[in-house]
Amino acid sequence: MHTPHTRLGRWWHDTFHDVFFRSLIGPAQTRGAIQGSSQEARDQWKRDLEHRKQYTQEQRERRHVPH
Repeated sequence: MHTPHTRLGRWWHDTFHDVFFRSLIGPAQTRGAIQGSSQEARDQWKRDLEHRKQYTQEQRERRHVPH
Protein backbone atom coordinates (compact mmCIF):
# COMPACT_ATOMS: atom_id res chain seq x y z
CA MET A 1 0.00 0.00 0.00
CA HIS A 2 1.26 3.45 -0.91
CA THR A 3 1.92 5.80 1.98
CA PRO A 4 1.20 9.46 1.17
CA HIS A 5 4.21 11.66 1.93
CA THR A 6 3.04 15.12 0.98
CA ARG A 7 0.42 17.25 2.65
CA LEU A 8 -1.76 16.99 -0.46
CA GLY A 9 -1.19 13.26 -0.62
CA ARG A 10 -2.31 12.82 3.00
CA TRP A 11 -5.39 14.97 2.40
CA TRP A 12 -6.25 13.03 -0.78
CA HIS A 13 -5.88 9.71 1.00
CA ASP A 14 -7.80 10.81 4.09
CA THR A 15 -10.63 12.24 1.99
CA PHE A 16 -11.09 9.83 -0.88
CA HIS A 17 -10.18 6.60 0.84
CA ASP A 18 -12.57 7.25 3.69
CA VAL A 19 -15.45 4.73 3.69
CA PHE A 20 -17.95 7.33 4.88
CA PHE A 21 -17.03 9.71 2.04
CA ARG A 22 -17.25 6.96 -0.55
CA SER A 23 -20.69 6.02 0.72
CA LEU A 24 -21.81 9.65 0.28
CA ILE A 25 -20.72 9.93 -3.34
CA GLY A 26 -22.69 6.87 -4.33
CA PRO A 27 -21.99 3.83 -6.45
CA ALA A 28 -19.10 3.73 -8.88
CA GLN A 29 -21.29 2.46 -11.70
CA THR A 30 -24.46 3.82 -13.29
CA ARG A 31 -26.10 0.59 -14.41
CA GLY A 32 -29.52 0.56 -12.74
CA ALA A 33 -28.87 3.99 -11.19
CA ILE A 34 -32.22 5.39 -12.33
CA GLN A 35 -34.19 2.31 -11.38
CA GLY A 36 -37.03 3.29 -9.09
CA SER A 37 -37.36 6.77 -10.59
CA SER A 38 -40.52 7.93 -12.29
CA GLN A 39 -40.99 7.11 -15.97
CA GLU A 40 -40.70 10.80 -16.81
CA ALA A 41 -37.35 11.03 -14.99
CA ARG A 42 -36.04 7.92 -16.75
CA ASP A 43 -37.09 9.29 -20.14
CA GLN A 44 -35.41 12.64 -19.43
CA TRP A 45 -32.25 10.84 -18.30
CA LYS A 46 -32.21 8.85 -21.56
CA ARG A 47 -32.71 12.01 -23.66
CA ASP A 48 -29.93 13.75 -21.76
CA LEU A 49 -27.60 10.79 -22.28
CA GLU A 50 -28.33 10.77 -26.01
CA HIS A 51 -27.62 14.52 -26.23
CA ARG A 52 -24.30 14.03 -24.41
CA LYS A 53 -23.31 11.23 -26.77
CA GLN A 54 -24.23 13.37 -29.78
CA TYR A 55 -22.26 16.34 -28.42
CA THR A 56 -19.23 14.13 -27.76
CA GLN A 57 -19.39 12.71 -31.29
CA GLU A 58 -19.63 16.22 -32.76
CA GLN A 59 -16.57 17.29 -30.76
CA ARG A 60 -14.60 14.29 -32.03
CA GLU A 61 -15.57 15.09 -35.61
CA ARG A 62 -14.53 18.72 -35.22
CA ARG A 63 -11.08 17.69 -33.99
CA HIS A 64 -10.52 15.56 -37.07
CA VAL A 65 -11.59 18.17 -39.63
CA PRO A 66 -8.55 19.68 -41.40
CA HIS A 67 -8.44 23.49 -41.29
